[in-house]
Amino acid sequence: MLAYIKGTLEMKMTEYVVIDVGGLGYKVFMSSVGMDNLGNIGDQVKVYTYYRVREDDISIYGFNSNEELRMFELLLSVSGVGAKTALAMLAVCTPSEFVLAIVSEDINVLTSIPGIGPKSAKRIILELKDKIKKEQQIAELTNATNKAISETNMKVKQMIEDDNKVQEAIAALQVLGYNKKDIEKAFMTLDKTGLSTEDLIKKGLTMLAN
Repeated sequence: MLAYIKGTLEMKMTEYVVIDVGGLGYKVFMSSVGMDNLGNIGDQVKVYTYYRVREDDISIYGFNSNEELRMFELLLSVSGVGAKTALAMLAVCTPSEFVLAIVSEDINVLTSIPGIGPKSAKRIILELKDKIKKEQQIAELTNATNKAISETNMKVKQMIEDDNKVQEAIAALQVLGYNKKDIEKAFMTLDKTGLSTEDLIKKGLTMLAN
């Protein structure tokens, strides 16, 4: 399975480009807009790829971004939509415009694409709307989970940093001749939030002196 192809752009034809990778020329089908955005002959390019295998055909489709690749995959999941139609859509709509059209059920945007009539547009909306919403919910849940993990990690990090400061203060007070158990007992009743090692030593001295 090819995730992407990175090499020298050797040819630009009507429906595809040829990218040289270590002496091998990969024929990659792209939308007209995708080819225009790719660069000039001789440039080093990178395209994200969809590798399609059929009984009578093996083809590689290329995209300028992962978002375009995902849009292409979503379109192929719709009954009656083939690779050529999906590429034609990419030449008219950006991934964000496409998703907005699906979510808002904007048939006019979809019917502006060559080969897509009202019936096809309605079918695309029907089959993809729930799928896109589900993916958005998953993405929101993932972001929320990552945020929670990040916040937890920050709290753990802060706890470790605070503990290190306490240990340094205990060691310093021991050097000054105080008993470790007495120091730990004193610190148990002390609010250590936001205190530096120096502050802990000063407060520890005050408490132990009493």
